[in-house]
Parts: sequence; structure tokens; C-alpha cells
Amino acid sequence: MLAFILRRMLQAVVVMVVVAFIAFLLFQYVGDPVVFLLGQDAKPDQIRELRSALGLDQPFFVQFWHFLGNAVQGEFGLSLRQGAKVSRLIAERFPATLELALVAALLALLVGVPMGVYAALRRGTFTSQLFMTLSLLGVSLPTFLIGILLILVFSVTLGWFPSFGRGQVVQLGWWGTGLATRDGWHHLVLPAITLAIFQLTLIMRLVRAEMLEVLRTDYIKFARARGLSNRAIHFGHALKNTLVPVMTITGLQLGQLIAFAIITETVFQWPGMGLLFIQAVTFADIPVMACYLCLIAFIFVAINLVVDLLYFAVDPRLRVAAAGGH
Repeated sequence: MLAFILRRMLQAVVVMVVVAFIAFLLFQYVGDPVVFLLGQDAKPDQIRELRSALGLDQPFFVQFWHFLGNAVQGEFGLSLRQGAKVSRLIAERFPATLELALVAALLALLVGVPMGVYAALRRGTFTSQLFMTLSLLGVSLPTFLIGILLILVFSVTLGWFPSFGRGQVVQLGWWGTGLATRDGWHHLVLPAITLAIFQLTLIMRLVRAEMLEVLRTDYIKFARARGLSNRAIHFGHALKNTLVPVMTITGLQLGQLIAFAIITETVFQWPGMGLLFIQAVTFADIPVMACYLCLIAFIFVAINLVVDLLYFAVDPRLRVAAAGGH
């Protein structure tokens, strides 16, 4: 187990160094930050002085080493657009994105797993076919279109939910949360549903496929021969083994929810990291773009590591294979 953890952590460090290098290249090839800070009318002496102060006159790999050291400390300089520390901007926006992603993931699990189990156990029924048809729509429709349709129906036509913003936020130390207020939940409903629909349909189809596969295995036939009830077979044996790959996919999808909340946050003007990144791309705010890239990579690496460890702990076959040196 220790060797497995060390190997995964070494891989994670390598991935993060590569991502940091890619982020650093943004500073080299996506415009000159000195020009952004001083403007086009800056004098050559001012440009040389600022380049020296920022360390941009040093060799390439020396600059990268300094960038890597600052990145480890969570420092990415100042936003070229807002003039504030990038770490502070990200810290302000991160709670909104994380809460949106967690609520969307929870919604996808709570709805997707039961729908997948039902579709597997009740194949051929009208409700099962309806679930499969809706899942095709959920996978096919782009996220921005789903968000616009929800706004049109539930905000413009029915007036049940607000169409933009995060609502009332309560500060708990440095963490600003909308989950502690009714208005915050009211604003969260439509963005969370929009972000969850694709993941929900993916989980539903995965659970259905895995459930059908597990129900064909020999140990399920043996359980039926022993006289166990359908409830015990379906939920005590089949579902438990079905959820092992689902757990892996769900963990990886959580990283995607955080990374790809950009579209949902843009449609609903949700004040999270995705909206900040879109604004940074629009204004070529390179420090914000680099910080966002490194943070998303770190989230993916951390989630992958946790999922690998959980998978290793849950599936005894992996432990046996590791013990046997295979």
C-alpha cells in the first residue's frame, strides 16, 4: 500500500511540474505582461526597469524556477486587469465554484444511481425506455442550451427561480457560502441542475450497464439458487459490486464539474472561478489564466489520487495483485 501511494504521489508531482511549465509558457508567448501593466505608451526606460523588477530579464529556466517556487506557495503575481493578487481573486471565487460542483455532483448521484438501477431491473418497461430516451437528450444537448432553456422556462415564463447571480452570501471566516441562506439555495437550483444533467445521464447509463453485467455473473446465479430474495440479490450483492466502477467515474467527474463549470457560470453569471477565467481570457490576464490552469490540474491530480486509493481499498483483487507482485 505504501509503495502504491508513493508511486501515485510521484506521478502527481510529475504531472504538476508539467502543467506548471505549460502555465509558465503563457507568460512567454501570450503577450508581454510589462506592456499590459505599463500600456503601449510606456517609455523604454520604464519597460526595462519593470522587466528587471519582475525578473523577466533573467534566463528562461531561472524564471521558471522562480515561477515554480511561487506557485508552490500559491502566488501567481498580480492580475493585469484588476491589479489585485491572483491568489486573493481565486480564493474569493473558489467557494462559489466548489459549492456549485458539489451540489451538482450530489444531485447527479442521488438521481442517476436510482434511475440506472431501475432501468436495469425493469428493462423493457415504458418508464425504463423513457429514462433511456431522456438520458440521450441529456448527453446530446450542449450545456449552454440546457441552461438557456431552464432560464426561459423557470425564470422568464414561470418566474420561479432567478436567472443570474449567487444570491445572499454568508461569510464563515474567509469562506463565503450561499448554502446557509434560502436566497442562496434559490439562486443555486438552476445552475446546479444545468451542471448536473450531463453527469446524471452518464451515471445512469453506467449504473444500468454495470448492473446488467453483474446480474449475469455466476455468483448472482448462485445467490438465486440459494433462495435469496430479489431484494437481497439486487441491493445486497449486485448493487454493491456495480458501485465500484461508478465510484471511480464519479470521482473523476467531480474534477470535470469544477473544471468545466465555465459554461454554466457564464450562462448564469455565477461569480465563480469559471467566470473569472472567461474574463481573464477576454482581457489576456495571463497570471489569472496560469493560476486557474495550475489549480484545476491540482484538483484533478488530488481527486485521481483519492479515487485510486479508494479503489485500491474497496477492490480486494487489486490488493491481491499488489501482494503477488503483478
